[in-house]
Amino acid sequence: MGYVGIQTQKSRNDFRSMLLLFMFPCLVVGMVYLFCIMLAWLGITGETDAEGVLWLKANSIFLKSAPYALGGVFVWFIIAYFFNTGIIKASTGAKSLERRENKRVYNLVENLCMSRGMKTPKINIIYDDSLNAFASGINERTYTVTLSKGIIEKLDDEELEAVIAHELSHIRNHDVRLLIVSIVFVGVFSMVAVTAWRTIQYSSFTGSGKDDKKGSTLIIMLLAAIVAAIGYFIATLMRFAISRKREYLADAGSAEMTKNPRALASALRKISKDPDIEAVKREDVAQLFIQHPGKQSVGFMGKLGGLFATHPPIEERIRILEQF
Repeated sequence: MGYVGIQTQKSRNDFRSMLLLFMFPCLVVGMVYLFCIMLAWLGITGETDAEGVLWLKANSIFLKSAPYALGGVFVWFIIAYFFNTGIIKASTGAKSLERRENKRVYNLVENLCMSRGMKTPKINIIYDDSLNAFASGINERTYTVTLSKGIIEKLDDEELEAVIAHELSHIRNHDVRLLIVSIVFVGVFSMVAVTAWRTIQYSSFTGSGKDDKKGSTLIIMLLAAIVAAIGYFIATLMRFAISRKREYLADAGSAEMTKNPRALASALRKISKDPDIEAVKREDVAQLFIQHPGKQSVGFMGKLGGLFATHPPIEERIRILEQF
């Protein structure tokens, strides 16, 4: 695979970020309007007139509810966007790594950054014996490279340097910014789906047999089904928008920075044997890693699942690197 160049990739990812920023409010508005149509169709409109047309009733509900829905989502987005570093650290169990704790890692990171005129990112560590790493952040103030304890201890200097170069390439390409935006967006739909499901569970245990409560529960169930379907679609769309190609490009960026593609191939081979970080439970955060944590499916289902994978097969990445 030919390397397209840092500036080209930056421009592409910046454009994709802006496209996602434009698409998200449109999707939220569409979801809210669909919910309003459901309310109007089921007759739960809160309107006193019984002669209104379905679309007029839906429009009336929409005009009243849309500002609250968009306002709530906007507040949630601002909080998640600016506090994403803390959210990711909490989700992965990462801790700050000080220079005095590991000069070897700092020397490797700083040498690579100086060679490319980059500002040195923050360095975090996950105290897990498995082998994995990821980059995160939205700007120079928050850019971070996170390494597991296992990957630091089990890779030699050349292999660890190649992994760090891979993560720095994600930062240089603005991959991490694009990924953070997608994580925040998908998280909004996930939050709504979880809230709706918990409301259904609560209603099933505490609700009475009154028709109005049964109707409300039905509305919530329908909303949960729609939100879940949209959330899944959005998650898949985000992954394809970001594309598995970003991993290939970061691999190529590592080879360009270190002049040693076989070192990254060797590191990936070791990582593939034990990439599972126990603290990582969230699928959106897992996609940040150099190798997706979790056991890989095999057989027919594994091949089918590969169509929706966030990472290309690690064997294919190793094969390409060994051809450099």
